[in-house]
Amino acid sequence: MEYATFGRHVAMDTWGVEFNLLNDVSFLENHLRKAAEACGATVLSVQAQPFEPQGVTVLVMLSESHLSIHTYPEKGFAALDCYTCGHTVDPMIAIEYMLNVLKPTQAFPKVLRRGVGPIEVVQPAAIELKKEVTV
Repeated sequence: MEYATFGRHVAMDTWGVEFNLLNDVSFLENHLRKAAEACGATVLSVQAQPFEPQGVTVLVMLSESHLSIHTYPEKGFAALDCYTCGHTVDPMIAIEYMLNVLKPTQAFPKVLRRGVGPIEVVQPAAIELKKEVTV
């Protein structure tokens, strides 16, 4: 079997997220797993680390690459990152799932195409922040 080097990498900065959501390691770990599953990725492992006095990092290793979050609850800020190889798993689905869970007041995406020559930044569609979402 021949594998493609093509991948998509979404980095999302979110602001205006509730402190308690960003400081709850179990909550974030649970929803990152669900986000990975929602985009069709295969979860291999999850590593989570709370920090003192606050903040969390969760890394989800995927068969297709990774999904992660690093939080600064005191600033209402979370950095989300999802990189997937191939054409079958869309990392934006995982990121949008997390946006629906975290409900930030602002979100700033960067989307990169990888493995096809020079890294290319793609202008993503506008991120519509929803007030009520079922997850």
